[in-house]
Amino acid sequence: MNKGTVIRTVMLILALANQTLVLFGKSPLPFSEELIEQTVSTIFTVVSSIYAWYGNNYVSKKGKKQLEVLRKNGLTK
Repeated sequence: MNKGTVIRTVMLILALANQTLVLFGKSPLPFSEELIEQTVSTIFTVVSSIYAWYGNNYVSKKGKKQLEVLRKNGLTK
């Protein structure tokens, strides 16, 4: 089995175990809804901020080459 198959299989087993616990009224995750919401919101903000910064700046090798071409052609400020 390749790495992706193993990861998907483990995630499926965890999801099924979680669903079984929920079915029997057990809370498998000892977190409040507020904490989960804040965590998801923070992760979304951080990821989207990094993506926006990385996408709008010339920080990758490809981006640096693009900037060089733009400068050679006088297309930047």
